[in-house]
Amino acid sequence: MTFNFARLPPETRVGAGVRLPPELIHSAMITVVIPTLNAETSLAATLTSLVPGAVDGVVRQVVVVDGGSADRTLRIAEDSGADIVHAERGRGQQMRAGANAAKFSWLLFLHADTVLDAGWERETAAFVERVDMGHRPAAAAAFRFALDDMGILPRVIETGVALRCALLRLPYGDQGLLIPRALYEEIGGFKPLALMEDVDIVRRLGRKRILILRTQALTSAVRYKRDGYLRRSTRNIVCLGLYMLRAPMPLIQRLYGAGSR
Repeated sequence: MTFNFARLPPETRVGAGVRLPPELIHSAMITVVIPTLNAETSLAATLTSLVPGAVDGVVRQVVVVDGGSADRTLRIAEDSGADIVHAERGRGQQMRAGANAAKFSWLLFLHADTVLDAGWERETAAFVERVDMGHRPAAAAAFRFALDDMGILPRVIETGVALRCALLRLPYGDQGLLIPRALYEEIGGFKPLALMEDVDIVRRLGRKRILILRTQALTSAVRYKRDGYLRRSTRNIVCLGLYMLRAPMPLIQRLYGAGSR
């Protein structure tokens, strides 16, 4: 997979940074899977944050799985050099399709409005090496959640997510999911769910097989600002509670408003 630096918007380009030691590059071979739906305003920044990993050889393939975009999403993906897969709309279905198209031994699932912080490739490669070398049992990892907005409310949300991850080991999809392909297949991969596909796969992994990395995954706060921080957070908590209580998915979907994802 080769990124086309010149075709990415100038304001989102980043430098390649410090190259990784050869031993880390050797073990870390990652396919990044990004589900998209009308993501033209955020996708370029997400792809650009992957450039250091691509330059160092950690990221070997990027698969953009589109659910029917009507904007410039596909053009941005094509210009970046990513592989494009078309799938039925819905993150569960799309990420499953992306995993099926992956060519390498590790998978990194990343939302199209999430930007990985500088240095992510070093921490990721080190984690991959520890697992591949048998220094720790097979496990998955997620990044530390952050919002790209100023003020007290975003920091409160971030603190709540940090507590959820510390106490429950329950990261959401906007924190990314880095997982060995063998482990992904062992647990059955993403289910074709309309909602809660991230919670579902993390629960099947289990607390002991999830690590929260130090690197931030900076997520767009557009939906929080549009819906209101309190309203959106409350809705997320209620939907999670209903899911844990095994409420019918159509009920959760109506409450969440799946069209707003």
